[in-house]
Amino acid sequence: MPAPFQNPSVSVVIVTYRQGEGVRAALEALTGQLREDDELIVIDNASGDGTMEIAEAAAPGARVVPSPENEGFPAACNRGATRAFSDLIVFLNPDAVVAEGWREAIAAPLTDGSGWDAWQALVTAKDGSLTNTRGGVVHFTGIAWAGGAGEPIGGASVLREPGFVSGACLAIRRSEFERLGGFAGEFFLYHEDVDLSLRVRLAGGKLGVAAAARADHDYEFDKGSAKWRYLERNRWATLIRVFPAPLLALLAPALLATELALFLVAAAGGWLPQKIAAWGDVRRSARRLVRERRGIQATAQIGADEFAAALTPSLGSQYLGRASRSRVLGGLLGAYWGLVLRLLRIRRPA
Repeated sequence: MPAPFQNPSVSVVIVTYRQGEGVRAALEALTGQLREDDELIVIDNASGDGTMEIAEAAAPGARVVPSPENEGFPAACNRGATRAFSDLIVFLNPDAVVAEGWREAIAAPLTDGSGWDAWQALVTAKDGSLTNTRGGVVHFTGIAWAGGAGEPIGGASVLREPGFVSGACLAIRRSEFERLGGFAGEFFLYHEDVDLSLRVRLAGGKLGVAAAARADHDYEFDKGSAKWRYLERNRWATLIRVFPAPLLALLAPALLATELALFLVAAAGGWLPQKIAAWGDVRRSARRLVRERRGIQATAQIGADEFAAALTPSLGSQYLGRASRSRVLGGLLGAYWGLVLRLLRIRRPA
């Protein structure tokens, strides 16, 4: 279990890209809570629309760092983290407005003996009335979604140990972030929080949700067809990089079936070109991904069966349409996953 800290400081990293006035509310809510020994780092991804100047005016004490180009969210987060000095780094979306008491609550797991290496806030939506995510869920095919999205906040209960922690408000021990090499910068957008969370687990770390820390996130799932290319490309990159070999071998039939199903879904949904482009991206980066896999698997402190225990066979997400409502499909996936888990336990080294 990681050692607790006494009265730790916090480094908050925010990445902006053409947020304009939208970032002002987030920065003003945040700066009112930070202590003198905390720091706020804003990395601006070459917005060119005045976002950087707005950030400087809204948070005069922040270090606002311009990037010469839009290098994407995870790479910019890594750039911000290299400038951080605190024991805890919090990555916060530029449209996430923290609630009163957020700062102390997000830092509390460093001192309360929870043993978490990375955690998230309870992320809300619609001015705190709805849940955006109470902890991420990861399907065994690598598909991931926000747990509890759309549920009334009054009935929200956080996941005891989430499948992943949301990048909308992700806190991680700086030592852990550096040890694991930070986010996958090549992802550019989407799934980087899933990839990092699974690497934390593979290396023996624990994930959690700081329910008392709340941040309201202006979230919309549908952001154009290009999003599907990033999601699918990065899902496969995570599978290749992070999933243990015995698990990947047992999942091969399901992964192939998922590709066929997604091909049909993409064709019907109008994003087939993006799905095909994602396949091309993975093929071109295959050597790099395999090379990265060797380094990641060398950090493993748990077996494939323990890694798999945090995954789910359920497709219980509002974003997955009819698949999430099919009892037949749910039954088949559950039976298949049960067999995979039994085989992994049998194959576990003594």
